[in-house]
Amino acid sequence: MRTGTRTKGTPKWLDDIRVRLERDGFALDKEGRISWSNPPVLVRDLSTLSDASGITIELERIRRDLTTDPHGTIGAAKQLIEATAKTALRELSIEVDKNAALPSLISTVHKELKLDAASAPEGPDGSKAIKKILSGAVNIAVGVAELRNQGFGSGHGQASAPSGLGVRHARLTVNAAVTWCELILDTLADPQAPWRKAST
Repeated sequence: MRTGTRTKGTPKWLDDIRVRLERDGFALDKEGRISWSNPPVLVRDLSTLSDASGITIELERIRRDLTTDPHGTIGAAKQLIEATAKTALRELSIEVDKNAALPSLISTVHKELKLDAASAPEGPDGSKAIKKILSGAVNIAVGVAELRNQGFGSGHGQASAPSGLGVRHARLTVNAAVTWCELILDTLADPQAPWRKAST
């Protein structure tokens, strides 16, 4: 069905609902079931954050561009990491240098949330396996930033557009970014997280 046209045999009010749902990223099937046309890339409750708008706007960019604009999606994935890092630090009442490079922000967030090897406590958070995973998470986040900075993501004007960039590269980058963001948001919200014990 083309947006704005009626489907044969359906009442106008139902077509109107279908069009409005499509604009918001949902699909309405013949049985009246509603589903995501473009599933959300980060399924987390952001309502507990004092201001999640920075994260939300990057998620919307990713949902909009994932299958049509790999260059823009990679840029948005990097910005999602940056928005998540800055949001987490604000929630922790840590002042952020507005000129701080992303690797520095990532390092600071890991330190403040006790996700770095030096401050990990005893138990699962301090195990060698978890430390390896957390080290990999840092590399993932920094790798996303480097990919964007190498000209494969939007945010810098270029004389020539990047060649060979496809949807699979965008999906890889988004999935990597989401993995890191979920780690930070989950740790921030966890009432039993090591950083909470240290702050008390």
